[in-house]
Amino acid sequence: METNIQQKEKLVIICAPSGAGKTTIAKHLLQRFENFAFSVSATTRSIRPSEKDGVDYYFMTIDQFKQKIANDEFAEFEENYDNGNFYGTLKSEIKRLHDLNKVILFDVDVRGARSLKKIFGEHSLVIFVKAPIYVLEERLRNRHTETEETIQKRLAAAPKELEFQDEADVVIENIVLDKAIIDAENAVFNFMDTSL
Repeated sequence: METNIQQKEKLVIICAPSGAGKTTIAKHLLQRFENFAFSVSATTRSIRPSEKDGVDYYFMTIDQFKQKIANDEFAEFEENYDNGNFYGTLKSEIKRLHDLNKVILFDVDVRGARSLKKIFGEHSLVIFVKAPIYVLEERLRNRHTETEETIQKRLAAAPKELEFQDEADVVIENIVLDKAIIDAENAVFNFMDTSL
């Protein structure tokens, strides 16, 4: 896709409550747009069996993460107070992808999206993916990776997270995945064709 600006100046940020399908949509966009690259976040949470360090996340200890905070190595970071884990976007990851002249795709929570939008402003597109609470619950349960306590905490957080849609550039409802994917593609096409 041709644009009249440097692609590295653009960033796409996808956020959503847990279970809305943001990761599925993000993975599709990465396949659809060859100039996109995924920003791998850092986290202190435990690695899951299907995950790979440096691909899904940069997994680190709390001490390692806090040292990087002290060294000002994060563009944004947060502590998840429900489970005590930290999540963040390393400045080195953004630089690495910019140096490759890639459009960076972020898959983050609402707080991360808000922080990244403050940093990158009009250079960024925030896509908020939403779904009704009953759909979120069904999807979280169908994952079979969450404890009942975790599911309840995520569902309790969802109404507050849904309020973020008013701050997003584009809101997509993901009830029918194929439609949500088309909506996301269209939002990206429109954003990439817009001059700054």
